[in-house]
Amino acid sequence: MPRFVCHALLYDVRAPRHASGAIRPPTRGHLCLIAAPIPNLPELAGSPPESKPGRAPPLEKSLKPSSPRLTRRTFSLACASAVLSACASTGTKTSSESVANTAPAAPPAAPQPAAATRERPLRVALALGGGAARGFAHIGVIKALEARNIQVDIVCGTSAGAVVGALYASGMSGIAINKLALTMDEASISDWAMPFRARGFLQGVALQNYLNTTLNNRPIEKMAKPLGVVATDLRSGQPILFQRGNTGIAVRASCSVPSIFEPVKIGGHEYVDGGLVSPVPASFARRMGADFVIAVDISARPESALTQSSFDVLLQTFTIMGQTIKTYELEKYADFVIRPNLAAMGGSDFGQRNAAILAGEEAVAKSFAELQRKLAASHAAAA
Repeated sequence: MPRFVCHALLYDVRAPRHASGAIRPPTRGHLCLIAAPIPNLPELAGSPPESKPGRAPPLEKSLKPSSPRLTRRTFSLACASAVLSACASTGTKTSSESVANTAPAAPPAAPQPAAATRERPLRVALALGGGAARGFAHIGVIKALEARNIQVDIVCGTSAGAVVGALYASGMSGIAINKLALTMDEASISDWAMPFRARGFLQGVALQNYLNTTLNNRPIEKMAKPLGVVATDLRSGQPILFQRGNTGIAVRASCSVPSIFEPVKIGGHEYVDGGLVSPVPASFARRMGADFVIAVDISARPESALTQSSFDVLLQTFTIMGQTIKTYELEKYADFVIRPNLAAMGGSDFGQRNAAILAGEEAVAKSFAELQRKLAASHAAAA
């Protein structure tokens, strides 16, 4: 079988003749490799002289050509051998580098679209302040917000705000609470204590039972909306936020105005009105996870409050003491404050409940454009 080698045709080396006798011209600027059968070496360079065993033939004789044509062929074979040797030692690396250097770079992978994440909605809280009979204004505020499609997610209340807040958090609409308020008998929430009891004129149990009956004994943690009820620890003076347990008892504790209602004992502690430490519980609404707090302040300004009864005098005392606390809490934690105009209504005037409800609706109507603007800005900031 004939053997094949690669003849290297350089620029100044003639190409070997084909069988037909024609010379194949080299390709300019490229190294042409032609596979051709090699004749037997004796035919190419002449038969070497026989050497005696054990003696190597002289080097100059083995390399000496027999003719000029033979010399050219020998030179071509030597060049081809050198090229093949170089290819054998570096061919693989050169080819790899050539491919690496000349192959077009793979186009960058298209960026994968980020997984669509559901935007968390803005959590709006309603912080309802205390104010006894003025608390009916909270109902008007709720009605007006619902009419304007303002979604409230969290409810937090103090004193009278805790009463309305518990009803609203249970799932009742503003209109339903309005109907309930107009038909409520004041005597149904009043239970006089035993004479000469020094800790309060009213027990507050009637209010507790009224709420539990209306709410079908639903505990705080089972409300339709998260509910927080603020009261004050009588011994330590620290605020407490009720978010679990009996709704009626928690609201009763939040409404227990000292000297009017008896303190409420819960778990070995006695609690009184939450308005002593948080007149409008904006900070507690924020603690419950609110992103936007709408605070409703129904307290009277000290210079315009009525002091016709002993109860009004007591509430006026609370208002004076709580001014600094309320101002600080609203400025720091409330995003928007609604202040119904209740200048002509005292804290013990339960006969003006309908007027208080209308005052709440009017307060929302007057300030709704500003509320809407602030809500839109908060939505944009949260996006």
